[in-house]
Amino acid sequence: MSTARAASIVLAKELRLELRTRELLSATLVFALIVIVMFSYAFDPTPAESRRYGPGLLWIAFLFAGSLMLHPSFAREHAGETMDALRLAPISSFAILLGKMAANFIFLAAAEVILVPVFSVLYDVPLAGILGRLILVLALGTLGLIIAGTVFAAISAHSRMRELMLPLLLLPVLAPLLVAAVQATRALLADPPSLDQAWVVFLAAFDVIFITASWLVCDFLLEE
Repeated sequence: MSTARAASIVLAKELRLELRTRELLSATLVFALIVIVMFSYAFDPTPAESRRYGPGLLWIAFLFAGSLMLHPSFAREHAGETMDALRLAPISSFAILLGKMAANFIFLAAAEVILVPVFSVLYDVPLAGILGRLILVLALGTLGLIIAGTVFAAISAHSRMRELMLPLLLLPVLAPLLVAAVQATRALLADPPSLDQAWVVFLAAFDVIFITASWLVCDFLLEE
Protein backbone atom coordinates (compact mmCIF):
# COMPACT_ATOMS: atom_id res chain seq x y z
CA MET A 1 0.00 0.00 0.00
CA SER A 2 1.34 3.43 -0.92
CA THR A 3 2.17 6.00 1.75
CA ALA A 4 -0.46 8.42 0.43
CA ARG A 5 -3.18 5.76 0.50
CA ALA A 6 -2.26 4.62 4.01
CA ALA A 7 -2.10 8.21 5.27
CA SER A 8 -5.56 8.88 3.83
CA ILE A 9 -6.94 5.87 5.74
CA VAL A 10 -5.42 7.14 9.01
CA LEU A 11 -6.81 10.60 8.24
CA ALA A 12 -10.29 9.19 7.62
CA LYS A 13 -10.11 7.32 10.94
CA GLU A 14 -9.19 10.50 12.81
CA LEU A 15 -11.93 12.51 11.13
CA ARG A 16 -14.58 9.88 11.85
CA LEU A 17 -13.55 9.73 15.49
CA GLU A 18 -13.76 13.50 15.89
CA LEU A 19 -17.07 13.79 14.03
CA ARG A 20 -18.49 11.09 16.29
CA THR A 21 -17.55 12.81 19.56
CA ARG A 22 -16.92 16.47 18.59
CA GLU A 23 -15.06 16.85 21.87
CA LEU A 24 -11.65 17.97 20.68
CA LEU A 25 -12.64 20.69 18.21
CA SER A 26 -15.44 22.18 20.31
CA ALA A 27 -13.39 22.38 23.51
CA THR A 28 -10.40 23.85 21.69
CA LEU A 29 -12.49 26.41 19.85
CA VAL A 30 -14.22 27.60 23.01
CA PHE A 31 -10.89 27.95 24.81
CA ALA A 32 -9.28 29.92 21.95
CA LEU A 33 -12.33 32.18 21.63
CA ILE A 34 -12.16 32.95 25.35
CA VAL A 35 -8.49 33.91 24.98
CA ILE A 36 -9.21 36.31 22.10
CA VAL A 37 -12.26 37.86 23.77
CA MET A 38 -10.53 38.29 27.14
CA PHE A 39 -7.54 40.03 25.56
CA SER A 40 -9.89 42.32 23.65
CA TYR A 41 -11.79 43.45 26.75
CA ALA A 42 -8.72 43.54 28.99
CA PHE A 43 -6.68 45.86 26.76
CA ASP A 44 -9.43 47.62 24.75
CA PRO A 45 -6.87 48.42 22.02
CA THR A 46 -7.12 51.29 19.57
CA PRO A 47 -7.02 50.43 15.84
CA ALA A 48 -3.30 51.24 15.72
CA GLU A 49 -2.59 49.07 18.76
CA SER A 50 -4.68 46.24 17.29
CA ARG A 51 -2.55 46.24 14.15
CA ARG A 52 0.62 46.23 16.24
CA TYR A 53 -0.23 43.76 19.00
CA GLY A 54 -3.11 41.81 17.47
CA PRO A 55 -0.97 39.39 15.42
CA GLY A 56 0.86 38.23 18.55
CA LEU A 57 -2.41 37.66 20.43
CA LEU A 58 -3.86 35.83 17.44
CA TRP A 59 -0.93 33.42 17.18
CA ILE A 60 -0.95 32.87 20.95
CA ALA A 61 -4.56 31.73 20.57
CA PHE A 62 -3.53 29.43 17.70
CA LEU A 63 -0.70 28.03 19.82
CA PHE A 64 -3.01 27.30 22.75
CA ALA A 65 -5.57 25.72 20.43
CA GLY A 66 -2.93 23.61 18.73
CA SER A 67 -1.45 22.44 22.02
CA LEU A 68 -4.85 21.22 23.18
CA MET A 69 -5.47 19.43 19.89
CA LEU A 70 -2.07 17.79 19.60
CA HIS A 71 -1.94 16.02 22.94
CA PRO A 72 -4.72 13.46 22.21
CA SER A 73 -3.22 12.54 18.81
CA PHE A 74 -1.18 9.69 20.23
CA ALA A 75 -2.35 9.62 23.85
CA ARG A 76 -5.68 8.04 22.93
CA GLU A 77 -3.93 5.53 20.68
CA HIS A 78 -1.82 4.36 23.61
CA ALA A 79 -4.78 4.45 26.00
CA GLY A 80 -6.80 2.24 23.66
CA GLU A 81 -3.76 0.15 22.71
CA THR A 82 -4.49 0.77 19.04
CA MET A 83 -0.99 1.96 18.23
CA ASP A 84 0.22 -1.65 18.21
CA ALA A 85 -2.42 -2.48 15.62
CA LEU A 86 -1.35 0.44 13.46
CA ARG A 87 2.27 -0.60 13.74
CA LEU A 88 1.42 -4.16 12.73
CA ALA A 89 -0.50 -3.00 9.67
CA PRO A 90 1.36 -3.26 6.33
CA ILE A 91 1.94 0.49 6.11
CA SER A 92 4.94 2.71 6.74
CA SER A 93 5.43 4.56 10.00
CA PHE A 94 5.54 7.81 8.08
CA ALA A 95 2.04 7.14 6.72
CA ILE A 96 0.72 6.99 10.29
CA LEU A 97 2.50 10.21 11.18
CA LEU A 98 1.38 11.91 7.96
CA GLY A 99 -2.25 10.95 8.52
CA LYS A 100 -2.11 12.35 12.06
CA MET A 101 -0.54 15.58 10.78
CA ALA A 102 -3.22 16.00 8.12
CA ALA A 103 -6.01 15.47 10.66
CA ASN A 104 -4.48 17.93 13.13
CA PHE A 105 -4.03 20.49 10.36
CA ILE A 106 -7.69 20.19 9.34
CA PHE A 107 -8.85 20.53 12.95
CA LEU A 108 -6.75 23.63 13.62
CA ALA A 109 -7.62 25.18 10.24
CA ALA A 110 -11.31 24.68 11.02
CA ALA A 111 -10.83 26.51 14.31
CA GLU A 112 -8.98 29.32 12.54
CA VAL A 113 -11.85 29.78 10.09
CA ILE A 114 -13.93 30.88 13.09
CA LEU A 115 -11.22 32.57 15.14
CA VAL A 116 -9.91 34.91 12.43
CA PRO A 117 -13.28 36.61 11.66
CA VAL A 118 -13.93 36.99 15.40
CA PHE A 119 -10.49 38.57 15.78
CA SER A 120 -11.21 40.92 12.87
CA VAL A 121 -14.47 42.12 14.43
CA LEU A 122 -13.28 42.45 18.03
CA TYR A 123 -10.02 44.19 17.15
CA ASP A 124 -11.46 46.29 14.30
CA VAL A 125 -8.94 44.94 11.78
CA PRO A 126 -10.36 44.71 8.22
CA LEU A 127 -9.15 41.72 6.24
CA ALA A 128 -10.87 42.24 2.89
CA GLY A 129 -7.83 43.45 0.94
CA ILE A 130 -5.32 41.01 2.41
CA LEU A 131 -7.32 37.82 2.78
CA GLY A 132 -5.46 35.80 0.13
CA ARG A 133 -2.02 36.71 1.46
CA LEU A 134 -3.17 36.19 5.04
CA ILE A 135 -4.40 32.68 4.19
CA LEU A 136 -0.92 31.90 2.80
CA VAL A 137 0.79 33.04 6.01
CA LEU A 138 -1.74 31.23 8.20
CA ALA A 139 -1.39 28.03 6.18
CA LEU A 140 2.42 28.01 6.35
CA GLY A 141 2.49 28.89 10.04
CA THR A 142 -0.21 26.40 10.96
CA LEU A 143 1.48 23.67 8.96
CA GLY A 144 4.76 24.20 10.78
CA LEU A 145 3.00 24.23 14.15
CA ILE A 146 1.21 20.98 13.31
CA ILE A 147 4.24 19.16 11.88
CA ALA A 148 6.45 19.94 14.87
CA GLY A 149 3.59 19.48 17.32
CA THR A 150 2.62 16.05 15.99
CA VAL A 151 6.23 14.89 16.17
CA PHE A 152 6.58 15.98 19.79
CA ALA A 153 3.15 14.59 20.65
CA ALA A 154 4.45 11.21 19.47
CA ILE A 155 7.55 11.62 21.64
CA SER A 156 5.71 12.78 24.76
CA ALA A 157 3.06 10.06 24.47
CA HIS A 158 5.56 7.59 25.92
CA SER A 159 6.04 9.70 29.05
CA ARG A 160 4.02 9.40 32.24
CA MET A 161 3.94 13.22 32.43
CA ARG A 162 2.88 13.62 28.80
CA GLU A 163 0.58 16.61 29.49
CA LEU A 164 3.56 18.55 30.85
CA MET A 165 6.20 17.20 28.48
CA LEU A 166 4.50 18.28 25.27
CA PRO A 167 4.55 22.07 25.89
CA LEU A 168 8.02 21.86 27.46
CA LEU A 169 9.42 20.18 24.35
CA LEU A 170 7.35 22.06 21.81
CA LEU A 171 7.51 25.72 22.82
CA PRO A 172 11.30 26.23 22.41
CA VAL A 173 11.20 24.62 18.97
CA LEU A 174 8.21 26.67 17.84
CA ALA A 175 9.64 30.01 19.00
CA PRO A 176 11.30 30.86 15.63
CA LEU A 177 8.18 29.82 13.74
CA LEU A 178 5.92 31.96 15.92
CA VAL A 179 8.21 34.99 15.56
CA ALA A 180 8.15 34.62 11.77
CA ALA A 181 4.38 34.10 11.68
CA VAL A 182 3.71 37.10 13.92
CA GLN A 183 6.02 39.37 11.91
CA ALA A 184 4.50 38.28 8.59
CA THR A 185 0.97 38.79 9.94
CA ARG A 186 1.88 42.17 11.40
CA ALA A 187 3.23 43.33 8.03
CA LEU A 188 -0.07 42.34 6.41
CA LEU A 189 -2.12 44.21 9.02
CA ALA A 190 0.01 47.33 8.74
CA ASP A 191 -1.16 50.45 6.90
CA PRO A 192 -0.33 50.03 4.05
CA PRO A 193 -0.25 46.21 4.12
CA SER A 194 2.67 44.28 2.65
CA LEU A 195 3.77 40.67 2.43
CA ASP A 196 7.29 40.27 3.80
CA GLN A 197 8.72 37.55 1.57
CA ALA A 198 11.66 36.89 3.88
CA TRP A 199 9.33 35.69 6.64
CA VAL A 200 7.26 33.68 4.18
CA VAL A 201 10.39 31.91 2.93
CA PHE A 202 11.40 31.24 6.55
CA LEU A 203 8.00 29.67 7.29
CA ALA A 204 8.18 27.51 4.17
CA ALA A 205 11.74 26.42 5.01
CA PHE A 206 10.69 25.51 8.56
CA ASP A 207 7.90 23.34 7.18
CA VAL A 208 10.18 21.55 4.71
CA ILE A 209 12.90 20.94 7.28
CA PHE A 210 10.54 19.48 9.87
CA ILE A 211 8.56 17.31 7.46
CA THR A 212 11.86 15.91 6.16
CA ALA A 213 13.14 15.32 9.69
CA SER A 214 9.89 13.58 10.67
CA TRP A 215 10.21 11.28 7.65
CA LEU A 216 13.78 10.37 8.63
CA VAL A 217 12.99 9.56 12.27
CA CYS A 218 9.39 8.32 12.02
CA ASP A 219 10.33 4.71 12.84
CA PHE A 220 11.94 5.79 16.12
CA LEU A 221 9.06 8.14 17.01
CA LEU A 222 6.45 5.38 16.95
CA GLU A 223 8.47 2.75 18.80
CA GLU A 224 7.34 1.79 22.28
